[in-house]
Amino acid sequence: MKLIRYGDSGHEKPGMLDADGNLRDLSNHIDDIAGAALSDENLKTLAALDVDTLPLVSKANGAPRIGPCVGNVGKFICIGLNYSDHAAESGMDVPPEPVIFFKATSAICGPNDDVEIPRTSTATDWEVELGVVIGKHAKYIKEEDALEHVAGYCVINDISERDFQIKRSGQWVKGKSADTFGPIGPWLVTRDEVPDPQALNMYLDVNGKRMQDGSTATMVYGVAHVIAYLSQFMSLHPGDIISTGTPPGVGMGQKPDPIYLKAGDTMTLGIDGLGTQTQKTVAA
Repeated sequence: MKLIRYGDSGHEKPGMLDADGNLRDLSNHIDDIAGAALSDENLKTLAALDVDTLPLVSKANGAPRIGPCVGNVGKFICIGLNYSDHAAESGMDVPPEPVIFFKATSAICGPNDDVEIPRTSTATDWEVELGVVIGKHAKYIKEEDALEHVAGYCVINDISERDFQIKRSGQWVKGKSADTFGPIGPWLVTRDEVPDPQALNMYLDVNGKRMQDGSTATMVYGVAHVIAYLSQFMSLHPGDIISTGTPPGVGMGQKPDPIYLKAGDTMTLGIDGLGTQTQKTVAA
C-alpha cells in the first residue's frame, strides 16, 4: 500500500492511493497514519479494504496539499556518514559504529512544502535519504528480526545547515532542526512492497541539475543493522522515523567549492518506488 496524509498543515486526513494513482480517503477507517495504526494487524485490515469503494478525494479546487506521510512522530532519528563515499566527500572517516543524531520533530513538513533558509544561514544543504518508519515496538532485538518491526519506507530530505552543524559547537542537531528541514513523503510505502531496502536507487536534483545519484546498496550499515543497533540504546515505537544517511553529492562536497541553497532554488528528489518530492526554497 501507499499511504498518504493530505490537507492543510496540522489538519491532515489519512488516505491511500488506488491502482490508478487516485487519492482515496481513509477517514472512516482510521483517524491518522500514526502510532498504533501502523501495526501489522491494522495495516492488514487496511490492505483488505476494497479500495475502489473508498471516497475519491475531489480535485475540483486543485490537488490537495500532501502532508508528511506519518503523523505524531515521537522520534526523528538520523544516521550520519552511512555511505563511505559521502564520508569521504565530507572529509571524515567511516565510523566504526553508526553515528546517531536527532532532528527536532518540529522540522517535519510535507514533501512539497517550501523549505525555509534560516535567517543567518550561509550553508544550507540537501541530503536525499531512505526513511524507515517503525510499526512495532523494538527493544534489544536481533538483526535478523529487525525488518519485522518496520511499517514501511519513505523519501526524506535531511536538509542541513552546515555552519550550524559543524562550526557552532555542540551536537549536529543545531544544523538539522530548523523549521521545514524534514520533508517526509509523499507516501508511506508498506514494507511488503519493498522486498529489499538495500536495492533502491535514489537521486536529488537542484535547479534541474543532478547532484546526487546513488543506491541504498552502498550503505555502510544496512537498515536491519541500524534498527537492531538503535534498539540496544533506546526503545523504538510505532511512528518513529529513522533517516538512514545520504549518498555523495551534497553541496558541502562539491569541488572546487561548496554549493549551497539560496532562496528561489528548487530541489527534486526521489527513491525507486517511494515517490518524489519537490521543494522550493524561500527566505525565513
